[in-house]
Amino acid sequence: MENIDVTVLRVLQGWRASGQRALLATVVKTWGSSPRPVGSIMALSETGAVVGSVSGGCIEDDLIYRYRSSHTGGNVVHEIPLGKPQRVVYGVSADEAHRFGLPCGGTLELVLEFNPDPDLLHSLINELAHGNMVERRTQLATGDVIQQQVSTPKALTDDGNYLSNTFGPEYRMLLIGAGQLAECLSSMAISCGFAVTVCDPREEYLNGNSLPGVTIARGMPDDVVREFQVDRRSCVIALTHDPKLDDLALLEALDTDAFYVGAIGSRRNNDARRSRLVEHFEKTQASMIRLRGPIGIYIGSKTPPEIAVSVMAEVLAVKNCVALTRDMAVGPAKDLSNLRVA
Repeated sequence: MENIDVTVLRVLQGWRASGQRALLATVVKTWGSSPRPVGSIMALSETGAVVGSVSGGCIEDDLIYRYRSSHTGGNVVHEIPLGKPQRVVYGVSADEAHRFGLPCGGTLELVLEFNPDPDLLHSLINELAHGNMVERRTQLATGDVIQQQVSTPKALTDDGNYLSNTFGPEYRMLLIGAGQLAECLSSMAISCGFAVTVCDPREEYLNGNSLPGVTIARGMPDDVVREFQVDRRSCVIALTHDPKLDDLALLEALDTDAFYVGAIGSRRNNDARRSRLVEHFEKTQASMIRLRGPIGIYIGSKTPPEIAVSVMAEVLAVKNCVALTRDMAVGPAKDLSNLRVA
């Protein structure tokens, strides 16, 4: 499963390349509670097909009704028009907010772009496929679009003249070590839009596991990390419990821009790992501040699926820049739990 934004853009490009009329809807402003954040996108074709979302479904239904080409009883319902972008606001009144399923009186403002250029969409998708981040800038008076590479993500801006939205390549996860935990974690990561690679030079581990939708790397972990071209939208997680495999991969990963680097294991194992890296590989405690372990948030997990939930939750929190409190970490939370039991 690819990044949802990439999926929306890819499907929209296919509709436009085939000659269908279609629109791109972008959430540009919210007030109160909103089902989808600013920057969320969806596409709607003239047949009524929808990809992506801007709400829980009611607003999508209204857009389909308003802009789908349809002939019913001789009456023509609105078709997707040509021309400059339009603004649409939902949920101004409490009744309308309730009608469109916006919680707590929320209000949502969209910009609708009609019939985006398929060649520009193809160019945008190609840049994302090559790992580049792109700012898409739409002139609201004309619908003209300018696209350019950027080095860092930017928040959506809408100054009334231009709408600028930044699109990034999909997030990637590199797991060191096949096994049941890797199977569970990769499945969750894929459902969250990550592209997953599992690295394990041990054929017996790869042969005994089902990893649908996962790229398999059979090289030594340190070589695979280098070849992976880890960037700031990548995470590297060591799962083998084997220092010969985990340590070398972590050494390479810590020298990259990965947003998350971590290893499975108990507090004792993680302390031993840090000591090895300092003693034998010239690392310092300061240079390993980015190394996470024990990984995951504390939910009392025991089984591989539960551990995968714990790890995936922490990865997503770090990805989304959510600060986790100390008592959510495995070590401190276990200590607190033991004190309560005592």
